Amino acid sequence: MDITIRRGMPADARLLADLAASTFREAFAVENRPEDMALHVSRAYGVSQQEAELANPEITTLLAEVDGQLAGYGQLRANATPDCVRGVAPLELWRFYVASPWHGRGIAHALMKGVEMEARAREAHTLWLGVWERNERAKAFYRKCGFAEVGSQVFVLGTDAQTDRIMVRLLPNEPRHV
Repeated sequence: MDITIRRGMPADARLLADLAASTFREAFAVENRPEDMALHVSRAYGVSQQEAELANPEITTLLAEVDGQLAGYGQLRANATPDCVRGVAPLELWRFYVASPWHGRGIAHALMKGVEMEARAREAHTLWLGVWERNERAKAFYRKCGFAEVGSQVFVLGTDAQTDRIMVRLLPNEPRHV
């Protein structure tokens, strides 16, 4: 299995929009109201939104491909940092998803290594993220990757205010290679 991690380009907007919407639904549809899911997906994962994000210099999108097929993605962005994040030069790991057929096959770990390399290239020393408090699978993965919970923030899914746990990881001093 050949895993490639690469930067997203504007030409990837349609593929990314499809993957982003489907992985978000896979992760959260079962436990949320359909109308809230539909509203959130329409606002966050359309082709035009992905085109704008791919063109935004404050957002870096990394795509994970397996034998040329899109399997996952991660997005880093410069964003307002919650008070509970105290590390130096923080950068948000805004989105991180792997499609369910690829779970348990090493794609998430390869993608996380790519995220770390990109964060270091952007001179970050701290990665932080918000993860839904009820997403135990994701929280366990992030703990395996060295993240620790430091606080919480509100995430609005459609019209439903939910609680995200804030997790932080300090990046090592020396760069790691993918």
